[in-house]
Amino acid sequence: MIELQQISKIFNKGKVNEVVALNNISLAIKEEEFIVVLGANGSGKTTLLNIISGTEFSSQGKVIISDTDVSRLPEYKRSKWIARVFQNPLSGTASDLSILDNFRLASIRTTKKKLTIGVNDAFRNRVRDRIAELGMGLENKLEQAMGTLSGGQRQALTLLMSVMDDSKILLLDEPTAALDPRSAAIILQTADKLIKQYKLTAVLITHNLKEAHQYGNRLIRMSEGEIQKDLSGNEKNVIQLQDLYAWFSG
Repeated sequence: MIELQQISKIFNKGKVNEVVALNNISLAIKEEEFIVVLGANGSGKTTLLNIISGTEFSSQGKVIISDTDVSRLPEYKRSKWIARVFQNPLSGTASDLSILDNFRLASIRTTKKKLTIGVNDAFRNRVRDRIAELGMGLENKLEQAMGTLSGGQRQALTLLMSVMDDSKILLLDEPTAALDPRSAAIILQTADKLIKQYKLTAVLITHNLKEAHQYGNRLIRMSEGEIQKDLSGNEKNVIQLQDLYAWFSG
């Protein structure tokens, strides 16, 4: 589904403040795999996600998605494959538009634009039913402006919006970092459910050890722009939380 071939990313190359954010990384992510990438600040986690999404181009190497070389395709051209949820809940929604209008925009994100009915009863009911599954009581507030909601509510809705089109890859860039513990738990439970329900290929970036231990079927630890550990299958299943703490205990 996703293949990174000898990816390096160097910022300020040749200058005194040169930074090697990614160092010759090769990584294959299978279809429907849910990878959790764990690492300290500056380990290269978010740069890795940016290279996959097309927010940044690699300094060397190739990015292959569904057998297509997308190495030099910008982010908007990769959007037919990829949906992304950011750390900041404000980044994934339009504050001045209603909840329903935000969902409508998400549903046509990757389609060719043409004159059509904006919102009909069938779409409204579809959105209401999907939001009701969150248990947040937002299904009867579809006309409410998105900007009036809490960060946790907006992040939960952003997750639902990410599966309104045909994207099959979900990138989660520390989606709980700005949230309180209760909201964070709801977000990850929702993400896990959606990934399984829609058979998505997913990458979750985090430095929360409990999240890394609980979610995903593959665990990668990054450090200084390199992959230090890559656990899947039984290795991921049997690892204990205290083992993850040991990775960062000096």
